[in-house]
Amino acid sequence: MTKKSIVAVLFIMAIGIATVFAGGSRSLSDYYLPVQPPQPTENGDRIEVLELFWYGCPHCYSLEPYLEHWAKKKPDNVEFRRVPAVLGKNWIPHARAFYTAKELGIVDEIHGPLFDAIHKQKRNINSEDSLRNFFAEHGVDEDEFTRIYNSDKVQDQLKEAFLIGKNYKITGVPSVVVNGKYLTGSALAGSNQNLITVINRLIEKESGTQ
Repeated sequence: MTKKSIVAVLFIMAIGIATVFAGGSRSLSDYYLPVQPPQPTENGDRIEVLELFWYGCPHCYSLEPYLEHWAKKKPDNVEFRRVPAVLGKNWIPHARAFYTAKELGIVDEIHGPLFDAIHKQKRNINSEDSLRNFFAEHGVDEDEFTRIYNSDKVQDQLKEAFLIGKNYKITGVPSVVVNGKYLTGSALAGSNQNLITVINRLIEKESGTQ
């Protein structure tokens, strides 16, 4: 989807907010699940929007442009955070890849292109070797990749990601948690467009402006 198309969709979505939440039998609470107990956020001074994702997930890939567009315009009191979900052993290489990119300071250079390589180009990138080759294509020294990919620091972040998913009782992705209290996603919201609306309404709720 092009940037122009996304803007058009978001405009239509904004017009349709009344249809989604008002004037009908459904309310905001129909589009999220309360997190019990609420979980601490990384930065208590800001409202956290946390996305749990997997590079191998086509639904995460389709959501990505919507989240990217939203993140560029999010309120100043909101912190957007991505965490790779670890719901199976075959999800571990991609989680390690995300944290390797984070340690290298190149998440922006790797995140979108890795999604594209897997889903648009249909490349089989799901192992350490294939990920090493992919990072090398983006200018990362292969030995440096291997060192960081297998480092204790990445291992610790991998364990933390697993615990985050467990504490939020995540069973699928993409999942979005607002301020450690509200769990939602494209399926629960009804569409990617509606999910952005739900996120914004929950931010308003937490900001006390709703």
